[in-house]
Amino acid sequence: MGDVSPPTTPRIALGVDPGMIACDVITTPARMPLAERFQQIYQGLVEIIGIYHPQEAAIEELFFAKNARTAMTVGQARGVAMLALANGGLPISEYTPKQIKQAVTGYGSAGKEQVGEMVRILLKLPAIPRPDDAADAAAVAICHLHTASILTNSYLKLR
Repeated sequence: MGDVSPPTTPRIALGVDPGMIACDVITTPARMPLAERFQQIYQGLVEIIGIYHPQEAAIEELFFAKNARTAMTVGQARGVAMLALANGGLPISEYTPKQIKQAVTGYGSAGKEQVGEMVRILLKLPAIPRPDDAADAAAVAICHLHTASILTNSYLKLR
């Protein structure tokens, strides 16, 4: 059992919030036909993967929305995003909104502003990322890195 050194290069995790206003930092016009919006999301994620070379990805699990049509559209966008991530060779982790809020704020029922403010603090940003989907995507990545770090440290301590 030797000492485990921290990695020499930073871990890059791509967080995705599958909203239909913006997906990660990819915006799609509301009046654009759905198929074209999905294509834009896919191509945007492929481009982001090519630029940043993340080692892993995390995406928010679907929640049950009051509007079934909205839930279906977000589910389709999520599927497109997961396809882009999988085609990029990235392992994908999924987290519930409650898990994300708990990891980022310490409170599983935190509001959007609380999550946004903690994202700002944790990432040492001058302002909360906008639009809200950008802050949400950052929160997904923070949750993943935090959760993966806990699991890795627990595993290393057990060895």
